[in-house]
This record gives sequence, structure tokens and C-alpha cells, in this order.
Amino acid sequence: MQILTYLGPGGPAVGLREGDRIQPLTAASPLDIVRGAPVVAAGAPLPLEGVRVLAPYRPGKIIGIGLNYPKHAAETGMSVPERPILFGKLTTSVTDPDGPVRLPGYSAQVDFEGELAVVIGRDARDVPVGDALDVVFGYAIMNDVSARDIQLAEPQWVRAKGADTFGPWGPWITTADEVPDPQALRLRTWVSGDLMQDASTAEMFYPVAELIAFASQSLTLEAGDVIATGTPAGVGVARTPQRFLHDGDTVRITIDGLGSIEHTVVGA
Repeated sequence: MQILTYLGPGGPAVGLREGDRIQPLTAASPLDIVRGAPVVAAGAPLPLEGVRVLAPYRPGKIIGIGLNYPKHAAETGMSVPERPILFGKLTTSVTDPDGPVRLPGYSAQVDFEGELAVVIGRDARDVPVGDALDVVFGYAIMNDVSARDIQLAEPQWVRAKGADTFGPWGPWITTADEVPDPQALRLRTWVSGDLMQDASTAEMFYPVAELIAFASQSLTLEAGDVIATGTPAGVGVARTPQRFLHDGDTVRITIDGLGSIEHTVVGA
């Protein structure tokens, strides 16, 4: 299944994507379905084309992962860490898959990071690696927008990673049964039509199961939480010349089988 939130005549509504159609559902939020509510149709299907797709919901926790692709670590002059680097991305950073991403006045180096997002399906603590994928509800796409100058200047990444609109995600949640192997997905990112990132999730140093197991050692993963699993090589800060986001840019991120998110960038 691919579950989404869309803008209906009466406001946000929940639907099931079925090809080029949306089947409206009775649930108030995809989060209710993640937490176990039944999938119940509510009315006739409608065309997907022309419907504005919104962020699925605002997660209780967004856990980011740093330096999880060796080539990305190398391009930034860093080594892959001995254990996963976890950081919190504020829930108020969430915005719709079409954005906009707003450039804050305090940063001149806002960067893009296309990432696989993992949606947790049930509360979990101290999960063994071998059981970790059993707690996954599904997968989506996220741009872990990052203010590089602030990230380097401040030891905590709250402003660098958690600013308003720094977390567009969606376009829907693809349930885990449709993703046999989360380590076999192609991820690509374009900025204003230029291909910047093109990699496989197989390149992750710490795969999804290990990230879930590691995170659950120190905190309870709750149904609806999201883990953004790190970005591959090709980010703007590591390019020559560097390529940061500017007013009028468009960022498109595609992951095979999960769809695409595409959002505009708006100046401060």
C-alpha cells in the first residue's frame, strides 16, 4: 500500500494511492493507520493528477543519521564513524513534499540531502538486529536540508538541521511489504534539473536494521517515528564549486518504488 495525505475540498484527507488514482479513506491521519487503525474506503476514487499531496503527518520523533555512506564521508573529509551518529531533527521542520523550503536569514550555505526515510510501525526498545525490520511500517523520501555554515560553527545541530521547512518528506508511505529489501533502492537528487546524487541504499555503511537496533538501545522508538538514514555522496558543500540552494531552485528526490518529492526553495 501507499498511504498519503492530500488536500481535499474540506482540508487534509487520507487516501490510498492506487496507480493514478486516490482512494479516500476514513482515517483522520496516516499516523492512525501506522498505529493499527484499519484501512477503510470512504467514497469514490479520484484522479491523482492535479491533487496536492501533503506531508504524511508530523512525526513524534525524527532521528537523523550522519555520515552513513562512505563516499559521502570521504567527500567531506571525514571517516565513517565507529558507531552510527544520531541527531534529532525537530518535528517543526516538517513540510510538504512540494515545500517550499525557506532559506533562513542566518545561513548562506543551505544544502540538500536526499535520504531514505524509515517509518516505525510499533513501539520498540532494545530490538535485535535480526528482528529490526519487523518493526518497520514503511518507507518514504526525505530531504534532510542542512545549513552547512551553522553545522560547522555550532556543536549542536538544532539550527543547522531543525529549522522550519528543513524536512520535506513523502510523497506517501510505501508499506514494508512492497519493499522486500530496503538496501536495494536507487536514490537520485536533482537541483534545478542537474543530477547531484545517484546511489544505491546498498552503499549504506550501517543498514536500516542496524540503525533501528542501535537507536532502540538508548530510546524507545514509537509508532510513527521516522529515521532518516543518511545521504549519499554528491551534496553541495563537497562540490567544486560548491552548490548551495538559492531562491528559485527546485529540488527533486526520487527513490525507486517510493515515488518522488519535488519542492521549491524560497529566499529569506
